[in-house]
Amino acid sequence: MNKFMEMLEKFLMPVADKLNNNRYLTALRDGFMVALPLIIFGSIFVVIANLPFLDRLIGEEAFGTYQGALSSASNATLTIMGLFVIIGIGYKLTQSYEGEAIYGGVAALAAFLILTPQVLEGVEGVIPTTSLGAQGMFVGIFTAFLAAELYQYFTRKGFTIKMPEGVPSAVARSFSALIPMTFTLTTFLVVRIIFDITRFESVQDFIYTVVQAPLTALGAGLPATIVAVLLIQLFWFFGLHGQIIVNSVFDPIWYALANENLLAFQDGEALPHIVSKQFIDSFIVGMGGSGMTLAVIIGIFIIGKSRQMKELGKLGAPAGIFNVNEPIIFGLPIIMNPLVLIPWLLAPVVVAIFTYFTMAAGIVPAPTGVIVPWTTPMILNGALATNSWQGGVLQAINLFIVLIIWWPFLRIMDKQFYETERKH
Repeated sequence: MNKFMEMLEKFLMPVADKLNNNRYLTALRDGFMVALPLIIFGSIFVVIANLPFLDRLIGEEAFGTYQGALSSASNATLTIMGLFVIIGIGYKLTQSYEGEAIYGGVAALAAFLILTPQVLEGVEGVIPTTSLGAQGMFVGIFTAFLAAELYQYFTRKGFTIKMPEGVPSAVARSFSALIPMTFTLTTFLVVRIIFDITRFESVQDFIYTVVQAPLTALGAGLPATIVAVLLIQLFWFFGLHGQIIVNSVFDPIWYALANENLLAFQDGEALPHIVSKQFIDSFIVGMGGSGMTLAVIIGIFIIGKSRQMKELGKLGAPAGIFNVNEPIIFGLPIIMNPLVLIPWLLAPVVVAIFTYFTMAAGIVPAPTGVIVPWTTPMILNGALATNSWQGGVLQAINLFIVLIIWWPFLRIMDKQFYETERKH
């Protein structure tokens, strides 16, 4: 066991360190955080607009009017979430270079709009909202990275207009950004013209065909999901925030899948994906935090005889209800504790597989794409994510599965703590 742990530590620590300190992954993660309040706002109104059985209570016509009145909330946020992510990434990446962050953000947005076809069903000057949401997400991410880098490059090279002293600082900064912004956006205009004469006709079609579609298909599958879940658990075991590290890589895929589900849900169509952002957040993380440690807390209350276990349960329970599990991770502890490595790795994988096949069989609906705040307590979390009571029941079953897996290991730990306390 010790040799195995040493091997894992030798392999994982350098990888995690590089991921944590990677400028682009950090900007990607923080860019999504900029958009998160808007995404949650839109999600709340999607839930309100699609309350179960409301159509039967007020009638189809009244229900349609009701949904239409609330649709602007999601259309202005969730449907075009890519725009907010792009601004956030451009802003955060430019900020990491200690540049004028706001200009990096707007340069990224303008560059993306230059690349985006502005034709819808033969009508010029209209941007399809699909290009601003899931389908345009990957183009937006790459564009934001490149636009912010180009803007910073031209700024560092001194291609700026320096205003004389006495000019208001806001005016001076605006003129200073003029030439770098012009060079950056001209570069994207040239790229747009080049793609116009290729068989793809646009950068969006090229990226979607060559990059996004294959990656989305991979991320939507169970094998990639299991790998992601395992990595989250392994990083946490070595004291690294596995959720942040893994999400930095997988979030673009999971959000794109969630957005496709949301569009289908709003149109009353079958949901195309089981795995999405909310599959992970509600049914893997949303049950006490990473590792679903709310089950561990319940096990501690049932099994615990040692004073240490009892106090840990009291300390961890209030936070665990709202999916904050640092008291358990650092108090049990889970970090670098060989006694918990097996249940820590095994339980989330078993739950992921069970949840996937339960949804694939149609017993429980897949997540609708609505983003539920991560602090929402379980049961309610699962019901909101799937727009069904079955989602809450599935979370309860998952919690029981985790408790069964952890049971013998908790008994061993409690016995050790109890014997140590008796000796002292």
